[in-house]
Amino acid sequence: MKNFKILLLVVIALIGFNSCQEDDDLVFTAAPTGDFTFSNSFLEQYVLTSQASGNIAERFTWDDANFNVATNTSYELQRSLTGDFTDMVVVETTSANELAVTIGDMLSIAEEAGLNNDPATPELNAGSITFRLRAYVGDTGNGTELMSFPQVLNVYLPPVTNGGGGSGIEPSIWGVVGSAANDWGNAGPDLPFYTTSDPDVIVAYVNLKDGEIKIRQSNDWSLPNYGDATLDGVLDTDNDNNIAVTAGDYKIVYNTSTLDYTIEAFSYGIVGSAYNDWGNAGPDAKFHYDYTTDTFKVGVRLIDGEMKVRFNQDWGLPNYGDATLDGVLDTDSDNNIAVTAGFYLMTINLNDFSYTLVPTDLWGVVGSGYNDWGNAGPDATFTPLTDTQWLAENVTLIDGEIKIRLSEDWSLINYGDATSDGVLDTDNDNNIVVTAGVYDIKLDFTDPGAPTYVFITK
Repeated sequence: MKNFKILLLVVIALIGFNSCQEDDDLVFTAAPTGDFTFSNSFLEQYVLTSQASGNIAERFTWDDANFNVATNTSYELQRSLTGDFTDMVVVETTSANELAVTIGDMLSIAEEAGLNNDPATPELNAGSITFRLRAYVGDTGNGTELMSFPQVLNVYLPPVTNGGGGSGIEPSIWGVVGSAANDWGNAGPDLPFYTTSDPDVIVAYVNLKDGEIKIRQSNDWSLPNYGDATLDGVLDTDNDNNIAVTAGDYKIVYNTSTLDYTIEAFSYGIVGSAYNDWGNAGPDAKFHYDYTTDTFKVGVRLIDGEMKVRFNQDWGLPNYGDATLDGVLDTDSDNNIAVTAGFYLMTINLNDFSYTLVPTDLWGVVGSGYNDWGNAGPDATFTPLTDTQWLAENVTLIDGEIKIRLSEDWSLINYGDATSDGVLDTDNDNNIVVTAGVYDIKLDFTDPGAPTYVFITK
């Protein structure tokens, strides 16, 4: 009996050992199942301009790929110019569920495809880029993968004037200085004049407050500076020649040869049910001058509705819509421009009244120092003046803290300044402390890795 019991124990042990070996030999194989698609919606056309190159053109999103087993998954965004991916290029790889492609990225791909925005060349300015998503487990070459259906994105590069080589306009050495402009130079540089087609004539588009101004050279009082003691429209160097002005937006034209000058009220803005209840709910969204393209631009947050462009916020002066939706502003009847809610960059060329209205991401000011972190109204929107320079004008702040965020969305990039060195960062505890006042706030993305900002007291 004793020997039988020992034998029985040995048999049980062998069976258990064999079972453990079989368990250890089990292999769980990842097998792709189900559809795999992008979850974001796409535009009918993507308008690509260098002025908006830092903005996001499309944010590709997707749900987790199903490999029928719990596993770490990588996602590879691919693009193709031929559409069949024989020329496939990997855009970026991530383990997350989204990847953003900027307008600048799209422009580079479009240029690789032979597109350009120069009307003087035979190359096309419209085409398409095809994207798809690859999900895989393990290393890139093990064959366990899922591919999304290809997604074609149609792109358009609006033609530019001057052969695409810039407007030919440059900042001049002259500027507007004064209590009405920049606290006589204590609150920032003089407001610039720009060259024109006439080598003797320069122009400035300025926002002034009640006060006085002069025109001086190179931000330097030791160099020539002018006022107008007799208010005869000719600049002079007489005593007590400061020029009194009232708050508003102005165009100043100055002939550096004859010293003749003019100052006239001047602004264009967006008005409508899509923005400010046709002027009943606040001022129009003002356009700002971009000398690099000789156009006027405004970054604006719109709601579903209609809009027009009017001069000096006055219905008695010219106002414009687009009755035929041909991209040229007109004064026809029934010419309101219908829009859907979103963030837009609108650009108008006053030489021919052509315009573009492009959905785009826009920077904005948010915080306890402005809108209770978004609970008390929209962010103060910046307008991209050039490829790298952004402006938010006449922002009224209260004592508190602010940050700079993109398109009123905390899930997108947002900036503060943890070290208060004037360079924006994404560090922890980086809210920017502000004191009550009215400011122009400028952003500079010349170095995208270390964008800077400055507050100019008004």
